[in-house]
Amino acid sequence: MNRHERKEDEVRRLMRTAPPAVPVDLAARAVARGTRRLRRDRVLRRIGWALLAAAVVAFAVWASVAEPWHVPARTTPPLEGW
Repeated sequence: MNRHERKEDEVRRLMRTAPPAVPVDLAARAVARGTRRLRRDRVLRRIGWALLAAAVVAFAVWASVAEPWHVPARTTPPLEGW
């Protein structure tokens, strides 16, 4: 018996057995689990957006205070002792 025939016999044996019993409350549990997952995803998405907004505000405050776009007036050290 080759490998293909063994697999075919195994599948036939599985098909002859009775299907496993499905819990009565399976659909209700699936809906509850899906609802919890959607709620968690929504909360995580809101937290992510809030963190992004806080980072943008913090960067804007830092940039307005530090003014990194302005070049300092003195670019070379003073010459002393010549």
